[in-house]
Amino acid sequence: MSEETEQRLHELMHAEVYWTARAMREQGSHFFQKLGEALERADAHNRRKIYQTWTEELLDFYRRGLQLAATEE
Repeated sequence: MSEETEQRLHELMHAEVYWTARAMREQGSHFFQKLGEALERADAHNRRKIYQTWTEELLDFYRRGLQLAATEE
């Protein structure tokens, strides 16, 4: 795993899951909607597996989640 991917994974693992999962449920395809539900229910070990498998996609949803959070403040 590259250092850049490891940094992204670290960022995702320390982020609030709620906003990422919410963006996935509201803006994702059916697959990512269901994956967002799984993400919310996952323990840290399984959350890491999800993030490792779909790092770029989840990073995109994480950023979308930050935008959702900002609009609700």
